Amino acid sequence: MTDAIQEPWLLTPGPLTTSRSTKEAMLRDWGSRDTAFIAMNARARERLVELAGGTGTHVAVPMQGSGTFAVEAMIGTFVPKEGKLLILVNGAYGKRMARICEVIGRSYATLETPEDVPCSPATLARALKADADITHVAAVHCETTSGILNPVKKIAEATAIAGRRLLIDAMSAFGAIACDANEIRFDALAASSNKCLEGAPGMGFVICRQTALERCAGNAHSLALDLHDQWVNMEKTKQWRFTPPTHVIAAFDRALAEHAAEGGVEGRGARYRRNCQILVDGMRALGFKTLLPDELQAPIIVTFHTPADPRFDFAVFYEALRRKGYVIYPGKLTVADSFRIGCIGRLGGAEMRGALAAIAETLEEMGVRALAPAA
Repeated sequence: MTDAIQEPWLLTPGPLTTSRSTKEAMLRDWGSRDTAFIAMNARARERLVELAGGTGTHVAVPMQGSGTFAVEAMIGTFVPKEGKLLILVNGAYGKRMARICEVIGRSYATLETPEDVPCSPATLARALKADADITHVAAVHCETTSGILNPVKKIAEATAIAGRRLLIDAMSAFGAIACDANEIRFDALAASSNKCLEGAPGMGFVICRQTALERCAGNAHSLALDLHDQWVNMEKTKQWRFTPPTHVIAAFDRALAEHAAEGGVEGRGARYRRNCQILVDGMRALGFKTLLPDELQAPIIVTFHTPADPRFDFAVFYEALRRKGYVIYPGKLTVADSFRIGCIGRLGGAEMRGALAAIAETLEEMGVRALAPAA
């Protein structure tokens, strides 16, 4: 996967390493009313719906900003002011949805499990039965706090049986882990232009069941984050309501073409699974311990326990790896001291093995011998 450029490899959950051709797509300017740009935008929206298995039933609504902008737009548009959202929480991004509800004035409840425990569909079913006020459920597909993969298909089934509506934060999974609307019933799914689609950051999008979106007029708490208004305008004029991130969309158009050429969701996911396996096997061989068992691990980002060796200092470790050309991520857990290494982006086996070699070299430089975590 190596490109002939001297940049650090980003082993993070995003922003992440992109291809040279994706970067080069941002080298020209676009008028937001140009026919070619309008066609590019339409092409990207159509491709997103295809990736979600929603052709004929769903529409893609792009939104300026990071993925959190899209998640807030999704909650604010789909959960009416008199509604109530039940948020399944096992990490920072579930907690972020709760914070969004607090700020925008939506009633909510949480169903929380530890960061290394998947959300429970059975517990969800009981919670929905016990609270008739709940209108919507929100779940995170892959919670990058730990790298855990939540059982969204079973969550969707429990939500549908209870007659409620599902919203999915698929930020770190969409494009590499299937979330097919024909198998998983959801009203809305939020993701972004980077992550597994390997575009540039700066644009989120929400894939919406059209019949559900049509009922959302007037729900939004914000003019800028009103998905219904954005969709109506795009359908009518083929244009964005406000200045679009033209360069990001051009890069995204190119990234989607490369995603298709790699074999779509299955092809992209297969490369990430290989990356993850190389990383996990290599780190365990060095002596590190993963937070999650293999059956719960998504091939997106892996959390490792921090070694108990007093000579291990994450800041020193991080900086040494950065100088060697590899950028990793600090931990975000409350259950354990940890750090994270991503498997996504324009990376392959060579880059993962290079990172492992750099880690081994850095540990030697630091004099770290005992890699087991504290008891």
